[in-house]
Amino acid sequence: MGIRVYKPTSAGRRNSSVNDYAELTTSKPEKSLCKRIRKTGGRNHHGVTTSRFRGGGARKIYRIIDFKRKKDGIPAKVATVEYDPNRNCFISLLFYADGEKRYILAPLGIAVGDKIESGMICEPKIGNAMPLSAIPAGIEVHNIEMTAGQGGKMVRGAGNAAKIAAKDGNWVTIILPSGEMRMVRKECRATVGRVSNPDHRNVRIGKAGRNRHRGRRPHVRGKAMNPVAHPMGGGEGRANGGRDPCSPTGVLAKGGKTRSPRNISNKRIIRRRKNKRQGQLVL
Repeated sequence: MGIRVYKPTSAGRRNSSVNDYAELTTSKPEKSLCKRIRKTGGRNHHGVTTSRFRGGGARKIYRIIDFKRKKDGIPAKVATVEYDPNRNCFISLLFYADGEKRYILAPLGIAVGDKIESGMICEPKIGNAMPLSAIPAGIEVHNIEMTAGQGGKMVRGAGNAAKIAAKDGNWVTIILPSGEMRMVRKECRATVGRVSNPDHRNVRIGKAGRNRHRGRRPHVRGKAMNPVAHPMGGGEGRANGGRDPCSPTGVLAKGGKTRSPRNISNKRIIRRRKNKRQGQLVL
């Protein structure tokens, strides 16, 4: 695992770096667990752009990931560690004892030939999936369910891990990578260990072309547009918008709350996440 820097043969090469992918064991995915994914260009079924600056990019094949980890009592062997173009962490192919194959998010430190399990009575070692009630406090986990049986929703990004802080009755308190502390039902499952590929955050894109390969089109500032295209556009000379930063439809971009007040999981938050700019908690 590491970052590779090339000789500066051009301006793009000088400022870019790539992951060396030393952990990967194969370059061909399992065909039975792949399906085609159609691109939308950021548009909905009416053809209206709902997500700006999307389009183009290299073609991707989607790998079907097992986020639920419900095959209890059946041991599995790690067959491969693979690259997945749809996420920033690696994935692992499991061969179960009954002959079934499944992809999971690869934990950091997993290797080909390792044996992993899921269920209440398995050992809390890297790669095993268990209910939170069966995992000792202080252990790092990822791929955490918010509702039992729904599949992992939290802590799935490269290099991330949550920590089990305490247990009280039917609730388990976890500390998320953002610093948020929240309660989750003890029946919800999580996978022991940290998500693989922690060096993802150290890769430098280096040039615009690499973002185009990822399907990201140029991001244009609102104040650089005409008044007909954006509320912050226009003006004589280099104007600074003349109002608070907002989207093309006038929705405020900074300082506003984006989480729905009707979200029932808000009640389970004990401590809000840390504000990275100010180093303080957001209340």
